[in-house]
Amino acid sequence: MKFNYNLEGRNSYTYKTYREYIDTLHAQNKTTGNDHSEAMLTYSNMNVTRMKRLDKTALIRQDLVQVIQALPPQKWLVLSEAWCGDAAQNIPWLNKMAELNSGIQVQLILRDENADIMDDFMTNGGKSIPKLIALDKHDQVLFTWGPRPRLMQEKYLQMKKDGIEYAEVSKAIHSLYAKDKGNALQEEFYLILK
Repeated sequence: MKFNYNLEGRNSYTYKTYREYIDTLHAQNKTTGNDHSEAMLTYSNMNVTRMKRLDKTALIRQDLVQVIQALPPQKWLVLSEAWCGDAAQNIPWLNKMAELNSGIQVQLILRDENADIMDDFMTNGGKSIPKLIALDKHDQVLFTWGPRPRLMQEKYLQMKKDGIEYAEVSKAIHSLYAKDKGNALQEEFYLILK
């Protein structure tokens, strides 16, 4: 499948500039998008803390390191938003993986500014993020991934099906991320990239 979008003229970020942008907004008591409600600011607050922690502590396992280092050049385009908890839990890991191969370029774009792209890469009919779209040098889609590792996704879908309140679902999913320590994500990427 060909990625038929021109990214020129769109706001996009490296991981470093994405983090700087989020930190700048955070200092101004804002988040990405137009909803700067107390709830959205609380989510963004937690996510700044999560990303800082993962930037310092995330370690990629050795078998995955070898697979990533052998990959041909590619772009990992990631749709995200600062208020998204799953983005905060996963994007630092994606960045750590990409740093292992100078041929992998990470480019982040905001979901709500890029509805046309998001509409073509939805998950089960939803605009769930983060959404990674891996592209080769000819803009062919190599694979997509997101919004969360299968372990968390299955738990999320079951709790949602059971009618559990969002706050409880979110708490359970983030607890699962904490216990898992990146293992589910790394296993999925090992299998995708191998």
